[in-house]
Amino acid sequence: MDKLPIKTVVQGLLDLQATGDSATILGVGPMSKNCVQATLELSQEDDYPVMFIASRNQVDADALGGGYVNGWNQFTFAQAVAEVAEEIKYDNLYYLCRDHGGPWQRDKERNDHLPVDEAMELGKKSYIADIEAGFDLLMIDPTKDPFEIGKVIPLDVVLKRTVELIEFCEQERKARHLPEIGYEVGTEETNGGLTSTETYETFIIQLREELNKRQLPMPTFIVGQTGTLTRKTEQVGHFNFKNAVDLSQMAKKYGVGLKEHNGDYLDDVTLLEHIPSHVTATNVAPQYGTEETRAYLNLAKVEAKLVEYGLVKEASNIREVLLVHAIKSERWRKWMVGDQTKLTVDEILKGDKELQEEILDIAGHYTFNDDEVKAEIDKLYANLSAHDIDGKRYVIDHIKRPIRDYAECYNLKGVTNRIRNLSK
Repeated sequence: MDKLPIKTVVQGLLDLQATGDSATILGVGPMSKNCVQATLELSQEDDYPVMFIASRNQVDADALGGGYVNGWNQFTFAQAVAEVAEEIKYDNLYYLCRDHGGPWQRDKERNDHLPVDEAMELGKKSYIADIEAGFDLLMIDPTKDPFEIGKVIPLDVVLKRTVELIEFCEQERKARHLPEIGYEVGTEETNGGLTSTETYETFIIQLREELNKRQLPMPTFIVGQTGTLTRKTEQVGHFNFKNAVDLSQMAKKYGVGLKEHNGDYLDDVTLLEHIPSHVTATNVAPQYGTEETRAYLNLAKVEAKLVEYGLVKEASNIREVLLVHAIKSERWRKWMVGDQTKLTVDEILKGDKELQEEILDIAGHYTFNDDEVKAEIDKLYANLSAHDIDGKRYVIDHIKRPIRDYAECYNLKGVTNRIRNLSK
């Protein structure tokens, strides 16, 4: 299948809105190779394009610290997705996307309070690797400034850094004679609030003016806060339909799509509201990692039954190993609330079992690439395989369930064909 540029797909989605056949595309966090396969299988089965949205913590250049997902850098990530696509004979549209690229977007850079010049330089190095690895969309996000914690960064600062980074990426892309790519921008960090339509339009107008001066392309997406917010393993925000409608109409007026972040754990009613509100795309990531963790724990319970029945001599230690590694990763802190964010690893390891379970659910997926965890997963699979259970197939199918829920509510079935028909 000929690959359509991501801008063409987004324009197709905007055009479909005018026909009464609106759809919302999914940005899927590539939480593991299993998640990649689950996503591609559904995209193939139901004929719709997908975006893999990789944060810098998940996937980044080795020189910048690499990523926690399979240790992937941009090139090995692209290769892994291509390998899965070839294995399943994939023939649809997938896009490699940088989620939250730019300065201070690695946890360490932010925690170290790197000065702006150094943070911008590291962000640019990461973008070069994105471009060379063939990414289709780059999110330009200079809003996670460690010197402005708890504040909304001034619009003029966000604008200046955004334009500088787009100009840099375009120069690097053209110098390598690579095809056009899309850009995603935003006015502020997504924290569960609402983006006002006034701020949104002011940003778009000023951005367009600055980009036009430099003969740079308009972005493909502009992020707007619709009220969604993920904490722990729940959707704790409140989708605001009217605000979403206003933002989507505003974005469309300038030929760009409204992108929503923090779209995890939404119920069907809220998902269905995305169609009439014309949200062009939603990002979902930690939910799929949590579902994979839950899949392993389900398999561990089956394995325990097999031991009880005398069919397996020695069970894996997957649950305990996942738990300890999840706690020690400390990556659960960003999803917790209140004083729980300040607890030490030792306090948790010696403390409340209920909290331990919660952290395992939240942060198990951050540890899938740890050698000890991988060894226990292999042992779990082997024990189950000896009794006709394909553990890996179960894990992939388990991850597919929530992705399918979103795709159904987002009217994604047949979208690739519908977009192609529009251009005929």
